[in-house]
Amino acid sequence: MRTAHSLDVADIFRQHGPVYRESHKLPRNHLRVMHAIELCRTAALGGHKDKCDHCGHLEISYNSCRNRHCPKCQTLAKEKWIEARSEDLLPIEYFHVVFTIPSELNTLVSMNRKVMYNLLFRSVSETLMELADDPKHLGAKVGVISILHTWGQNLMDHPHIHCIVTGGWTFF
Repeated sequence: MRTAHSLDVADIFRQHGPVYRESHKLPRNHLRVMHAIELCRTAALGGHKDKCDHCGHLEISYNSCRNRHCPKCQTLAKEKWIEARSEDLLPIEYFHVVFTIPSELNTLVSMNRKVMYNLLFRSVSETLMELADDPKHLGAKVGVISILHTWGQNLMDHPHIHCIVTGGWTFF
C-alpha cells in the first residue's frame, strides 16, 4: 500500500523521464514502456465509475496500461500466475536457479534478440539436463519451468532466465 509520501515508478518516470530521455539514447521499446507506465491509471487512459449498491458512494477508477513491464499492472497478474503454477506442483523439493550472460554481450543480444534468447534457453535447458542426469551430481531427471527476464531491477538491460527446478526423480 502506498503512503501519502511514497513514490512509485510512474512518479519517477513522470518527474525525471523527460530529462533522462533527452540526455540518453533509449531504444524505442524502452520509450514505449516508459510512456505506458507514465500514463497508467491516469485520466489519459480513461476510466470508469463504480457505484455502491447500498450507500450510493461513487468511486472513479482509471484504466491500466496493461504493459507487461508495468509494476502496477503486473503485480496481480504475477500473483495469479504463481498461484496457477502452485496448483501444478508435485509434493517434492524445488530449487530456484538463475542463469545470466555477461553484460558485455548485451549489445549483441539487443541486436539479435530472437537468436540470442533461443540460444540462452537452449543452453540453460541442456546444462540443467546434463548436470542433473550425471550420476556424479544428481543422477536423475528433473522438471523445469523457465522464465526470461530482459531487464534487471534497475530497469537496465540484463537478460537472464529464472528456473524452478524439481529436486529430480530416478527411474528404477
